[in-house]
Amino acid sequence: MYRFSNTVIGLLNLFTLLASIPIIGAGLWMAKSSTTCESFLQTPLLILGFVILIISLAGFIGACFNVVWALWVYLLVMLFIIAALMGLTIFGFVVTSQGGGQEVAGRVYREYRLEDYSPWLIKRVTDAQYWNTIRSCLLNSKTCGKIALWTPLDYVNNDMSPVQSGCCKPPTSCNYNMVTMVAQNPDCYRWNNAPTVLCYECDSCKAGVLESVRRDWHKLSVLNIVMLLLLIGIYSIGCCAFQNTKRAETDYPYGQNRMSKVRPRWDYYWWRWWHDKKEQLY
Repeated sequence: MYRFSNTVIGLLNLFTLLASIPIIGAGLWMAKSSTTCESFLQTPLLILGFVILIISLAGFIGACFNVVWALWVYLLVMLFIIAALMGLTIFGFVVTSQGGGQEVAGRVYREYRLEDYSPWLIKRVTDAQYWNTIRSCLLNSKTCGKIALWTPLDYVNNDMSPVQSGCCKPPTSCNYNMVTMVAQNPDCYRWNNAPTVLCYECDSCKAGVLESVRRDWHKLSVLNIVMLLLLIGIYSIGCCAFQNTKRAETDYPYGQNRMSKVRPRWDYYWWRWWHDKKEQLY
């Protein structure tokens, strides 16, 4: 069992080392793509890919070739990744705890209000530069084109995604058939039939985007918990491999008690000199 932890950590890091290559390749491919949605994800993908590549390489070298400093760096960065992932998971659950949409009478789909979401998400999505990026992404995705030919009956019987509900139609409460003195939702006046306008500037559209983010982020947080448990297990095995590698440097078999120091402290020589003097005197 002496070399078992080193073998396991070496194989695990070889696997993650190979897995980082397609992640980096996807990030580089997105960097060259003209689609806004894909370029929006390129930075996290590249960072994730290179971090995994470097850390896996350090862990593989340290475990398989008994390089203590490489395993030390590996364990240090792994500890940081575990702490960061734990913080991200907690933050994700807190931020995505609000929202969910409201039922619409006589409809299958739900509608979403911007004020129902966390202030952090609202501040993010109402930023003009950030929203222009999302708006371009929505136009390129052709999301609204999928329901452009729907009949009124389709709107009653079919469900919609949060983005379709908020961006591709006006709020259901809007009344365009006659002049009304009753105040309507401000989004009713932002709606336009032009395919490049629709309700992309509506608060309901921003809320629909946040609902999609909320759902995806919730799924990511659940996945983060699984990854967190896996990383803690790998980190524990890495600690055993680190101890094995330190022990291998001194050429002592596993379990042997070491009674003397391989590299004595500075005061050892002074004590030895004094001990010899005393023996000569007595």
